[in-house]
Amino acid sequence: MKPFVKTLPALALAACALSPLAQAQELTVMTSGGFTAAYKSLAPGYTKDTGNTLNTILGPSMGKAQEAIPNRLDRGEHADVVIMVGYALDELIKQGKVDASSRVELADSRIGLAVKAGAAKPAIGTDAELKQTLLAAKSVAYSDSASGVYIEKQLYKKLGIEDQLAPKSKMIERIPVASVVAKGDYQLGFQQVAELLPVPGITFVGKIPEDVQSVTRYAAGIPKNAQHPAEAKQLLQYLASPTAQEAVRATGLDSVPR
Repeated sequence: MKPFVKTLPALALAACALSPLAQAQELTVMTSGGFTAAYKSLAPGYTKDTGNTLNTILGPSMGKAQEAIPNRLDRGEHADVVIMVGYALDELIKQGKVDASSRVELADSRIGLAVKAGAAKPAIGTDAELKQTLLAAKSVAYSDSASGVYIEKQLYKKLGIEDQLAPKSKMIERIPVASVVAKGDYQLGFQQVAELLPVPGITFVGKIPEDVQSVTRYAAGIPKNAQHPAEAKQLLQYLASPTAQEAVRATGLDSVPR
């Protein structure tokens, strides 16, 4: 899927525009996988219309990896904006690390399934089909973020196949699940749709059935130690704006009901 880049109209970014005497700033943005494609698609428009530049740091919303956003903040790393799974952001707000009043909801993300490019697409349209596909699979991979936690802790239990799937399933840390599926290391790969689509070498099978689906809300906030809070607020308004929604949906995410 080609990146979708769209500059917001002047009126939509009026609040973000720099005055002639203003100085452009570099914002440090920490973003987790699910919203990253949309963020990268929209970032050039923000930079063009405000003059501000973005230093982007990638990391999961949770987990033990050193790259995880909470772990980065624990080490004292600086950020002006964090974009991550909503409930993980809420935990940082409870810990006093992110300003509660800055929280902005960005998009909903659903879980999908991928296979290696050229492989037959298995049936997953119903719970029964998904269950059979998983039982027949030789190996299954899922992420170390919200979608993977749901697969491991809830989906298998809902389908009644936890014991059968545990020995042949693997949580993949730090790297996209689709990348190990593309190499043929795992037959099936689960991750949020927006994280599967950008990876070459895979075939996107589809979203898992809605009645066993887990919808992850992505949100963003401004850390208490942000160096450029005013510009950070402008960026969050931009990413959540109505005009940005076409780009958000183009990356496999769903707009937040307003």
